[in-house]
Amino acid sequence: VQLQASGGGSVQTGGSLRLSCAASGRTRSISAMAWFRQAPGKERAFVAGISQSSGGTKYADSVKGRFTISNDNARHTVFLQMNSLKPEDTAVYFCAADRTLLYYSGDDVPENLREYDSWGQGTQVTVSS
Repeated sequence: VQLQASGGGSVQTGGSLRLSCAASGRTRSISAMAWFRQAPGKERAFVAGISQSSGGTKYADSVKGRFTISNDNARHTVFLQMNSLKPEDTAVYFCAADRTLLYYSGDDVPENLREYDSWGQGTQVTVSS
């Protein structure tokens, strides 16, 4: 599976951005897709994930109520709508795919990056104060 992320950019505090991640190749093998982010000097961290079969979602506490993950299965694309952005949201954002063929209801979408074996190239999001 190949993942192509896009949509990053620079905004001011309170602004919005929408990230997209298009999957190609053996997309039928995808159980869940997620967004992670990595700020300078920090580890890559889970942001949000979505089950491809149930549509159930999971969010990191830091983005709940501000970010929304969604998918368009017909186009094999996952989106991350980011509203009310804060400077602490500044990071490189990566999309990832879990190909374990497990069924996830939503709350059980993995947060551990080791569960994901396909990664996009990353897209920079910068939020200025």
